[in-house]
Amino acid sequence: MGTVFSFEVRDRPTPAIRRALAEAVRRLHRVDAVFSTYRPDSHVSRLDRGEIRLGDCPPEVHEVLSLCARAVHDSEGYFSITPAGALDPSGLVKGWAAEAASGLLYEAGARHTCVNGGGDLQLRVPGPRSAPWRIGIAHPLHPGRLATVVTVREDLAVATSGTAERGAHILDPHDGAPVTAFASLTVIGPRLTMTDAYATAAFARGHGAREWLEALDGHEGLAILPDGRQWRTSGFGRYGS
Repeated sequence: MGTVFSFEVRDRPTPAIRRALAEAVRRLHRVDAVFSTYRPDSHVSRLDRGEIRLGDCPPEVHEVLSLCARAVHDSEGYFSITPAGALDPSGLVKGWAAEAASGLLYEAGARHTCVNGGGDLQLRVPGPRSAPWRIGIAHPLHPGRLATVVTVREDLAVATSGTAERGAHILDPHDGAPVTAFASLTVIGPRLTMTDAYATAAFARGHGAREWLEALDGHEGLAILPDGRQWRTSGFGRYGS
């Protein structure tokens, strides 16, 4: 999918956890084969070219497109699977794949884990007495510096959309123009599938993102503007300064 996945498991590495980790890696390779827009032979690429129909695709394609439809509805169209005209559900698929991998580890007994899909994280913490995860949010305008550190003491997801790595690549699906209101926008939520999609949608929304995130139950946001100014939603201080 044009990115890197990594795993950190703080639990004792039992045989079941090792097997789950191997299965998670195998499934991520399958996700790449099915959904990657970088591979002309993926099901999504072939579906976009009209070579196959949705009914010819594996069941997970229908699942992902259904979740995308929910994100489109929730975001009032600011999340899109065709932002540049071609079918591209990667704004949700990466988070969905990382969340699924985290679920495999959890089912195998791993309770203290971090699955990182290209900088978007699904985190699990076994309880309030366990060591928290401390997640540095990179500053998009100052390479090597952190904008803040998010402290995670419960199961949470952290997703960031921004311009530091790929420039102004997020488009407003209503007019097709690159969105330049933010240098980066980080969203915290309970599960990575929708948190990742909402981060993309909030970035695409531009100047209306703060009000939308404030109304989004269970999610908080941090935005860094191109001039270095920042804003945070009212509940973000629970996780970071």
